[in-house]
Amino acid sequence: MIQSQDRSYYIGASDTSIVVGNWNTKTFEKWWLEKLGLNRNYFSNEATKAGNNYEHKILEALEIEDLEKDKQIIIDRLRVNLDGNTNTCIYEVKTHNAKKKFKVSKQYWRQAQVEMYASKIYKLYIVAYALEEKDYKNYFNKIDKKRIEQIEIQYDKKFIENEYKPRLKILTDCLKRGIFPKEEL
Repeated sequence: MIQSQDRSYYIGASDTSIVVGNWNTKTFEKWWLEKLGLNRNYFSNEATKAGNNYEHKILEALEIEDLEKDKQIIIDRLRVNLDGNTNTCIYEVKTHNAKKKFKVSKQYWRQAQVEMYASKIYKLYIVAYALEEKDYKNYFNKIDKKRIEQIEIQYDKKFIENEYKPRLKILTDCLKRGIFPKEEL
């Protein structure tokens, strides 16, 4: 669970879809201004609040020995926060509304790739937890282990080497120089 909401000057694993996406959009421009420290994003809603409040309880319900929570890895301007990990596996918690079946989105898959790359831990499970209406209203509900689903994500070195790292390098350089990047790929 991340305490600081300041996302300036660093590129996170959850930013991966923007890193490899189209840089010629208003969305990218707004994101880049946030990275430069010129704009702040205070987005929060019922779902994100519940997810943040349940994250540690979900990890604890897994009953994994030697589980470390909230590890942060910084490599130059890349800052990756792992929800939970051991020396051999990462556990990335995602909550979702129980009314819908959980699906690993492209964004979640990309985030997982960068978490594995940065940590050099090449085994990762997305730990999906189905939140019911009562969970959004009371963050002190017990975790129902039957609502936990673990989905293994395979590491894709080609994605990291061919798509992600070249663009991360450009953005890192531009971030250090305080300039707007030009998409030249």
